[in-house]
Amino acid sequence: MYRVVNKQALIKRLFIYFLPLLLIGVLVGAPFLLLFLGSFSLLVWHYHQLYRLSDWLLNQRSFNPPEGEGAWEQVFEGIYHLQHRNRKKRNELADLIRRFRDGAEAVPDAVIVLQTDLSIVWCNQLALKVLGLQWPTDHGQRLDNLIREPKFAKYMHKGDFDEALELDNGHAIEQVLEFRVMPYATTQLMVVVRDVTRLKQLEQMRKDFVANVSHELRTPLTVVTGYLEMMDSDNLPPPAMWNKAQSTMLEQCKRMDSLVSQLLSLSRIEGSRRQDNDKAINVPQLLGYIQTEAQSINQDKGHELLFDIDNTLDIKGSEDELRSAFSNLVFNAIHYTKPGGKIQVSWLRKNNTACFTVVDNGDGIAAEHINRLTERFYRVDKARSRTTGGSGLGLAITKHVLTRHDSKLNITSEVGKGSCFSFCFSIDKIVEKQNKQQVLVKS
Repeated sequence: MYRVVNKQALIKRLFIYFLPLLLIGVLVGAPFLLLFLGSFSLLVWHYHQLYRLSDWLLNQRSFNPPEGEGAWEQVFEGIYHLQHRNRKKRNELADLIRRFRDGAEAVPDAVIVLQTDLSIVWCNQLALKVLGLQWPTDHGQRLDNLIREPKFAKYMHKGDFDEALELDNGHAIEQVLEFRVMPYATTQLMVVVRDVTRLKQLEQMRKDFVANVSHELRTPLTVVTGYLEMMDSDNLPPPAMWNKAQSTMLEQCKRMDSLVSQLLSLSRIEGSRRQDNDKAINVPQLLGYIQTEAQSINQDKGHELLFDIDNTLDIKGSEDELRSAFSNLVFNAIHYTKPGGKIQVSWLRKNNTACFTVVDNGDGIAAEHINRLTERFYRVDKARSRTTGGSGLGLAITKHVLTRHDSKLNITSEVGKGSCFSFCFSIDKIVEKQNKQQVLVKS
């Protein structure tokens, strides 16, 4: 344990040191000479100890101090204990900083620590990726000089950080970043940057959804309302006009009923749990029903329909949901392919997966539309969709059904040559059977 040196101990040591010298000096008749020599020797010894201390502090790398003597033993020991406490505090501080940095790295947002002059103190790895910063090259650089955006510079210099700032990221295509600034410590700021691109897209999709639903319902309602306003119980229109009006109103009412049914179906699929997705489904039989319906729909179109079905390939899932997914792709191909076209439907085993494919030789779809086809109410040709009776919800329903069955809709298309819609189910969804055979049906 460290012993503290006090004044009484020092005086006692000096008294013990000089008293023998004084007595000997009196005996030999030269007390002042011996006291001088003793004081000079003590001074030289202290300077030697001071040199050892200075050499250890400045030149030696050893953590342990040199061996001390007398009062210097407590001095060396005191310095050793002081260094030990300082090292412990430094380790605790380094551990605290490391934990802070680990926590900041685990945050799913970009984090930047700035001085009040906007110079960068530290940033996490995500900030390097999102904002294109370079570390440690950009350490000490002003953030407003690295993000060359007048709106950002104005926001930072204004100092009002109650509202977040949204900016388009110049380092990524169609990416929106949200900047939030918070006071940090006493002379620093913390900037948290979040990618809100997906939220903006969802917000825009919600706006488009409301606008499209309103438009799709307003059109048939306007037609029905217009005809009803023309009618008077005392003065009914001629039979020819009435037949046309009745036919038009029935058509528009069916259109509204179909739209509402699809909306309810989509809502039910999105909100329900996957509790019915483990039942064995006789897919060949299901596709047989869809084939019969397709032939009925195809009477006016006159397409060549080819169904290539593996009669022993069944899967586990929800029959009602999968019926919607299969039929939507088949019926879409019939509706959107020009009369006299060719449509090939297949349900086969490929590489230990069960794959459903619909190929047509229609007009094809431009590349910029493919990624948005599964959005609600998104249609490549709105005028043509209204002519065919399409609501823009079929592929959205198909996408959600496949997601619930751990699958994904794949779309490939070439303008002027046709399109291919397909999806596959993994081997764990397949219900194994024996005596495999295939049938090729042409209609």
